[in-house]
Amino acid sequence: MMPKIVAVSTAVPEYEVHQAEIREFARKLFSVNIKDMDRLLPVFDNAGIDTRYFTKPLNWFEQERTPSEKNKAYIESSTRLGVEAAQNLFEQTSTAPKEIDYIIYVNSTGLATPTIDARLINLLGLRQDIRRSPIWGLGCAGGAAGLSHAHHYLLGHPDERVLLVSCELCGLTFLLNDYSKSNLIACALFGEGAAAVPLSGANLKQDGLEIISTKSRFFPDSLDVMGWNVLDQGLQVIFAKRIPEIIEKCALNDLSDFTQESNINLQDIDHLLFHPGGTKVIEAYQNALNLKNSQLNLSRDILRQYGNMSSVTVLFVLEKYIRQFGFGNGGFGLLTALGPGFSSESLLLRM
Repeated sequence: MMPKIVAVSTAVPEYEVHQAEIREFARKLFSVNIKDMDRLLPVFDNAGIDTRYFTKPLNWFEQERTPSEKNKAYIESSTRLGVEAAQNLFEQTSTAPKEIDYIIYVNSTGLATPTIDARLINLLGLRQDIRRSPIWGLGCAGGAAGLSHAHHYLLGHPDERVLLVSCELCGLTFLLNDYSKSNLIACALFGEGAAAVPLSGANLKQDGLEIISTKSRFFPDSLDVMGWNVLDQGLQVIFAKRIPEIIEKCALNDLSDFTQESNINLQDIDHLLFHPGGTKVIEAYQNALNLKNSQLNLSRDILRQYGNMSSVTVLFVLEKYIRQFGFGNGGFGLLTALGPGFSSESLLLRM
């Protein structure tokens, strides 16, 4: 037996915004500096997104916001959403907060010291001797990496429980006077949300998705592919055009080698739980792995309903799988996400 993912609970901020509203928001703001803005607007129509959720209403973003103002909003909202997701999880799984031995908090869109996990420990009533690890800067790969960290901790502590919490408020990183293509794409893609995941050690006889193995992959000389530029105004997003190209070139060999380490053929994977970074990312995986459209429906559905929430997104995909299929169906699942570095994080699951 191996460590298991016991459940997933998610939470989103209060402001639901439709893609057409954000399209108009961007048209109005970016047209001030970009003369042919109408030529760029199809990026919103082709993003595969219907709705997204934000901590602040759209008109809040029409004024210049200082990094301290945005970060204060991050601390307040991420704490609230983290508590909401975790409390729902405790009720859903009949887990007492005092049963959690270790908490991992993942994010890349806000800063806090004490870190958000310290606030969650107080508000959730977790134990005073709980271990904790805040993980910052892994971007879209952070949710998968958090699961992997929890897995490896539980291999050495099979009688313990880990709580993974991830919260990303990507909207708060929007830069009002940044007219770059990357900022426009971020405006078309980014959403906000939080997720909480309990994992149990092998000696705790709980239902769940068994983590067979994990894999990290680092791409040398690729620091410019994805990440943040830290400016006086805040965090400026970095998106390279070649992300889909990297996927089409490397995904098949990387993921095949990973599953083969457990003597499982990639073709025998029943469920693909991929981080939907955008429609081009999904299409690149589909081309690289020769997949049918339906095989990435979970990822497409989450992208359509919530947008790209960075590290949280793949945990939403995981929750949707559990809600739709439950546990104990047999077969295998593959969860994977890409992030700054440039890097990937993958987990092989027994479903």
